[in-house]
Amino acid sequence: MAQVKGTSDGPGVAGVVGDAGTTDNDGVQGFSASNNRAGVIGVNKQAGVGVKGVSEKQDGVQGFSKNFDHFGVIGDNQAGVGVRGQSSNHDGVQGVTHAAGRAGVVGVCDDPVGGNGVLGRSNNASGVAGVSSSGIGILGRGGQLAGRFEGNVEVTGDIVLLNAGDCAEHFLVTDEEVNPGSVVVLANDEATVTQSRQAYDKRVVGVVSGAGEHKPGVILGNRHSEGNRKPVALLGRVFCKVDARCSAIEAGDLLTTSSTAGHAMKAEDGTQAFGAIIGKALRSLPDGQGLIPIMITLQ
Repeated sequence: MAQVKGTSDGPGVAGVVGDAGTTDNDGVQGFSASNNRAGVIGVNKQAGVGVKGVSEKQDGVQGFSKNFDHFGVIGDNQAGVGVRGQSSNHDGVQGVTHAAGRAGVVGVCDDPVGGNGVLGRSNNASGVAGVSSSGIGILGRGGQLAGRFEGNVEVTGDIVLLNAGDCAEHFLVTDEEVNPGSVVVLANDEATVTQSRQAYDKRVVGVVSGAGEHKPGVILGNRHSEGNRKPVALLGRVFCKVDARCSAIEAGDLLTTSSTAGHAMKAEDGTQAFGAIIGKALRSLPDGQGLIPIMITLQ
């Protein structure tokens, strides 16, 4: 049975009033020693709020918890929003942490079908703004995509692609032997390629990206589809399979297709090389076969 009960006899009159006056103390305190029970609970069976806190110079409501696995304040709504923060002159909600490696605000959606962990909306400004004085403004990690933009993207600074050396485009590959570093030529149409098999082939398209220490920086036409699709470097630095058994390759030499499947060689015949140049060697290979970095310069 309740130990204290307050009844209101008119509008605007509280059922219970706690007044600490000018003393340094709380107006109302509620205690409970029972598990899963509240020290203070407010119930409203009409259209008003259950609990309301008002302060002229401090926080309206404060919640504290000393348990690591529980919350200082929790809002639970079975039909609508769990917690709402609203302000006429400041931020609606602020989250602050003093612990290294922790977040000021965490948004979690554990529905198996899917949902947003955090959603930001704005009619006239940024939906989500990420600002950092010395770290990363926005960090995105994803099992499928780290980020997706539906609309135009404007960048006022540099775009840095780590360990990326080329601009590539996805092509459908006809043979399974094609792998990173392979030289490829057009097959039966403009979207299909196969590894090169003849010297000075004017159908040369580029080199399959991803070999050695370089990976594709920008991939054009990157879409999911059936078939064996691979990124083919069309511009920039890429590691390429080369054959130097007939002629040594030196840094700066122009390269063309060779009769060795998927390999480039030094272009020695200028007449045949026109239109069949793959790129320029960036490292020497005195003899044998190997993988060297080249600069793609199709011509």
